Amino acid sequence: MAAEVQPLQPLRLAAGPAPTTPDQRYWARFSSQLQIPSHHSNPITSITTPQIVPSSSLPSQNALDTFAVTSGSLLQIFSSRTRKPLKNITRFDAGNTARSAHIRRDGRVVVAGSDSGLIQVFDTSSRAVLKTWRERKQPVWVTRWRQNGPLTDLMSCGDDQGVRLWDLTEEKSVREFWGHGDYVRAGEWMTSAGGSDAAMIASGSYDKTVRLWDARVGEGKSRGNVMTFAMAAPVEAVLPMPMGTTLLASADSTVAVLDLVAARPLELLRNHQKTVTSLALASHGSRVLTGGLDGHVKVFETTSWKVVAGSKYRSPILSLGMMAEGSAQEDKHLLVGMQSGVLSIKTRLSGQQKAQAKEKEKEMQALVEGRIEEYDMKKSSRRRKKGKMWERNMRGKDYTGEGADIVIDGNARGRLNNLKHHAPWEKALRQGMYEKALDIVLENNNRQAQLTLLTALKHRSALRTALKGRDEVTLLPIIKWLIRAINDPRCAKLTTDIGCLVLDLYSEHMGQSPEVDHAIRVLHERVRKNVELSQQAWSTLGMIEMLGAGG
Repeated sequence: MAAEVQPLQPLRLAAGPAPTTPDQRYWARFSSQLQIPSHHSNPITSITTPQIVPSSSLPSQNALDTFAVTSGSLLQIFSSRTRKPLKNITRFDAGNTARSAHIRRDGRVVVAGSDSGLIQVFDTSSRAVLKTWRERKQPVWVTRWRQNGPLTDLMSCGDDQGVRLWDLTEEKSVREFWGHGDYVRAGEWMTSAGGSDAAMIASGSYDKTVRLWDARVGEGKSRGNVMTFAMAAPVEAVLPMPMGTTLLASADSTVAVLDLVAARPLELLRNHQKTVTSLALASHGSRVLTGGLDGHVKVFETTSWKVVAGSKYRSPILSLGMMAEGSAQEDKHLLVGMQSGVLSIKTRLSGQQKAQAKEKEKEMQALVEGRIEEYDMKKSSRRRKKGKMWERNMRGKDYTGEGADIVIDGNARGRLNNLKHHAPWEKALRQGMYEKALDIVLENNNRQAQLTLLTALKHRSALRTALKGRDEVTLLPIIKWLIRAINDPRCAKLTTDIGCLVLDLYSEHMGQSPEVDHAIRVLHERVRKNVELSQQAWSTLGMIEMLGAGG
């Protein structure tokens, strides 16, 4: 009985470097963008999102599902589920700008400052004013509830050069920190390792310093300042890392990574072209987002502090935040507030959510165009076809061996004994017509088939037979294939063997065809560049090995 003729197994090259990194693909999924213009196109001065800290006092679900936005004299509380405003609060002095609204971790109250020096606390349900402080007349740029500890504690920073602690039950500030020599435009509560509350505050000022304040240190004009970092420019934003040992501070176009244990800078991130105005945490603290007046949002990983992704916006960025959702608190909404008064909300959708959103968009389009009945009929037809297809696939299935560990199908002998089901180039290969087989795959431009055939010819010692005796018309496709394939290091050995054979067979005929001569010159240039790159790579590897040996 004749042996069964099996088709050649397609050659699969090792996976090369991906054109995009996992981080780039992850952040590219924030694509469902919603742009919300502010009233009177006022700049979006602040976006504050829930801060998740590792402690027993986690934010309520109500607080986790909402974030606060300020623009002009308007404070808005948004729902992260609907991406729409739940409440609009306008109870600020006429002509004053609201700044830095922050929702308490129980979700019941929100605090905000303004340019008149007014600090107000509102009920998030009724929008009623619960508390008002008017100690100062200068603008208040930062208000933050304490993330751990009493629910009544909060802090503020402003243009009066001071940092203040407040108690919701008191009529005046309960503690003041002085030491900055200019406007204080940035401030955040610090947490220590494990999420415990150390009652410490980090503040950044236009006097080019970042200071740490400890409420446990005794009273006095300059008491409480436990650490000071000098910066190269006015400080616009500060961001404590979750473990409490690292602090980020932006000054001009640079972001400094400050080590609070060693009291020195760890890194200086110089990836923006203009002032960095805002900082935010993402991915459970493993990524940091930066936004600047250059309109760029950049994503840094927190191990080597390298940029792993980024995006460009049409207007300078004044504020940004990341909203997480679900029990695992996965990144869900990327929030960006711009000078143009536009609030951008980009949402990361799952595969099923994307399909549902696309189908919903089609349905709405049909409704607008008056084709909703036609759309419904097509949708019903697709469902019926899907059901019939499933029935056809299931019809005649034999499940008698379903419970067996091994099922051996019978060999349909003779079905593959001829070349009827093989590709044309494979039929020519089986019949020993190597030159014809090579011409077919080069004409079809199927890269996998080309590599499979050329490898098979090499293993059969038939490459020379397939390449010899060609004229300029049939030789040019081979040289052009070499020009394309020579840059792929995964098939360098194969392209080298074929190139050497072509030169061995046709070098004495060079100069007779301008087209072939030009193709050979292009191939020579490609080879030269690849050799240079290879030499540079080896030199770099040698330097890395020396550094490793020295360490």
